[in-house]
Amino acid sequence: MARKGMMVGDSEHHIQNDMLAVGSKAPDFMLIANDLSSKSLADYADKIKIISVIPSIDTGVCSAQTHRFNQEAASLNDTVVLTVSADMPFALGRFCGAEGIENTETLSTQRDMKFADDYGVHDTDWRICQRAVFVLDRDNILQHAEYVPVIGDEIDFDAALAKAKELS
Repeated sequence: MARKGMMVGDSEHHIQNDMLAVGSKAPDFMLIANDLSSKSLADYADKIKIISVIPSIDTGVCSAQTHRFNQEAASLNDTVVLTVSADMPFALGRFCGAEGIENTETLSTQRDMKFADDYGVHDTDWRICQRAVFVLDRDNILQHAEYVPVIGDEIDFDAALAKAKELS
């Protein structure tokens, strides 16, 4: 099932599946790390998780989002920041190396887009992710969710960071 949900210029793109509801259990995932290893929620057990979802690392707003969370991650207690996109792991690794991204982990849903489907961010028109941010508690219960309806708009950093700090 697809829903209309993200504006790209004057076009409305279709997003696969429903948005996740705050209070629900976050779906597990199997994402690809920059070293091509697989990562799941179990790899971040007992941590608060900020999942920053971006359309593509090579765009201005996505780059800024990744840089901001990388900067903020240094001051977050017992929290991991994961940046997820449909970019190839090699592109994510190149970006992190060139830009000094060391406090966040970049992960790819490129292989099968299952994460994007399960989290309700799969732009099926372009096979990218809708910009979003999720904050999960230590039990993987969704405590904050924001889906950005216009591709070029930023997320509400303050709201996501405040929720993460509240949980730590």
